[in-house]
Amino acid sequence: MWLPCRCTTKYVAASIRRGVSASSLHALRRGRSSWNSAAFMPESAGFEGVSGRDALHDYSVSHSENFWAAVARQRLNWIRPFEAVQDCDLSQGRIKWFEGGKLNVSVNCLDRHVHTCPERVALIWERDERGSEVRYTYRELLEMTCRLGNLLRRHGVKKGDCVTIYMPTCPLAVASMLACARIGAAHNVVFAGFSSEALAERIRDAQSSTVITVNQGVRGGKITELKRTVDAAVQSCPTVRQVFVAMRTEKRVEVTDRDFALEEEMLKEDVVCEPAAMDSEDVLFLLYTSGSTGKPKGLVHTQAGYLLYAALTHRYVFGYHDGDVFGCVADIGWITGHSYTVYGPLANGGTTVLFESTPVYPDPGRYWDMVERLRINQFYGAPTAIRLLIRYGDQWVKKYDRSSLTTLGSVGEPINTEAWEWYNRVVGEGRCPVVDTWWQTETGGICIAPKPSEPDAEIVPGMAMRPFFGIKPALMDTEGKLLTSNNASGALCMAQPWPGMARTIHNNHQRFLETYFQPYPGYFFTGDGAYRSQEGYYQITGRLDDVINVSGHRIGTAEIEDVVVIRSDEAHLSDFILIISVTQFAKRLPKTRSGKIMRRVLRKVVDCDLDSLGDLSTLDDPAAVQEIIEGHEKLLSK
Repeated sequence: MWLPCRCTTKYVAASIRRGVSASSLHALRRGRSSWNSAAFMPESAGFEGVSGRDALHDYSVSHSENFWAAVARQRLNWIRPFEAVQDCDLSQGRIKWFEGGKLNVSVNCLDRHVHTCPERVALIWERDERGSEVRYTYRELLEMTCRLGNLLRRHGVKKGDCVTIYMPTCPLAVASMLACARIGAAHNVVFAGFSSEALAERIRDAQSSTVITVNQGVRGGKITELKRTVDAAVQSCPTVRQVFVAMRTEKRVEVTDRDFALEEEMLKEDVVCEPAAMDSEDVLFLLYTSGSTGKPKGLVHTQAGYLLYAALTHRYVFGYHDGDVFGCVADIGWITGHSYTVYGPLANGGTTVLFESTPVYPDPGRYWDMVERLRINQFYGAPTAIRLLIRYGDQWVKKYDRSSLTTLGSVGEPINTEAWEWYNRVVGEGRCPVVDTWWQTETGGICIAPKPSEPDAEIVPGMAMRPFFGIKPALMDTEGKLLTSNNASGALCMAQPWPGMARTIHNNHQRFLETYFQPYPGYFFTGDGAYRSQEGYYQITGRLDDVINVSGHRIGTAEIEDVVVIRSDEAHLSDFILIISVTQFAKRLPKTRSGKIMRRVLRKVVDCDLDSLGDLSTLDDPAAVQEIIEGHEKLLSK
């Protein structure tokens, strides 16, 4: 048992042709109404000459130190105040924020809310079994975290160590993360779908001596043997000396001398755990993401800057207010789960949903049934899941009451216009702004999104649109020169640092510099391409290593995918003049369980480089790759 694009006017015109009204696009240029900056963000009352969202963004960029100092002092509880706001130099890849300050992340996420509202619900665990949700208050979550923190300390985990967490999305996984933060250990959450080889690689690189897992995972009605995967992984991990095993199901698993029953051990511990005083730039967590070669890189995020940025973006991008229920359906093993299931909502004293299941289990109405039952206000999901649900028809959405929804979010990859419109019209009934958010594991939080904005400001389907506070995007041409005009496309970079960005790659700072800072000296290179419209809005066009050059035009994956309409036997490209020599149709694409298309795998298949496909265990159904390989071989044989 568990313890308690390209062109703004083109998109707008296309939307109107499809019958989407101006109001359903959330007020297409109906004029700017007055906007009280101080009521919106209290800190801005001290920012001279600021009145309006645009002015607030300008101030956050031009007076970066003043802006971040004000929100850091107001939004975080400090054990010792910081002495310097930032010490950053993008030309050298040096990023330091709030030096001299000390705080504890778990205190900021738990204790301060327990002091004011101990019985407020912190977590709603939407278990795989529909209708069996479990709620945990801030008081209960703090007690669970403290017991786990004391347990880790008793077993020798100390400040600076790194604990690997291999668990499904559940309250005990959240408590494990917060317990690490409480005692000063870093956590390394590994998606509980990776193979034993992938898990072992991450454990070894993080040099973890402690692993936390469960006996079995449950997802979509299927059982996964997580403890068995851990057993296989640690065979090649000599640093691991202890594995804590929680019980998600009733099935007993084989135990070794290194294994401990987590719930039993936690019951021996006190519910009070002294929090460690952590420097702002101490490591909070590692999170491994695959590079273009498929070799994982452990991105390092630190304490104060990451937490502040996650909290601020959660509050303002989604319009979160006290009493709201925030429903992010991302797995806890990804950065979205870190920032917008755990740290952002909890830092804001919010109620956050932990979604263990899939969008189609036991039927395609799962999301919307959950929205009705839990009265979710902000819903944050992936475009791939939205496109999947479109196929099942509107009836699965309209069957449930969605009147609680106020904001719809999209994350993972750019959302195509048709999916945006369905999301807006059917799910949100034309009354909920759709925020198509752009960010990365490397950025720590949302960098470009339609919100926050002036009241009644337009939202254009398929565009990320506006940079968040403190974010200064830049577009670079193929010669490495800055593009200053609008109506331009180029490599998306950031011209100045922000607190939430990653600090390094664990054990490989040189790779960090080469990947993000050397391609365009003085800028942070995101690896993505973007288009800046005449109005100054941004649309993400896809990874630059997936770009096609046609007659001097650089065309990204998002641009192509947005205009391709697949029917049973044909594909129509309506906005590009392309010559396609071979078209291969597939019933399904290789996608991760979070919904991302694994384009790296597709490239390897096309290049006939099947020996370099890399780890496929993260795919929702690895059999899709074999189907594509077989289809490609048939094409080549013709």
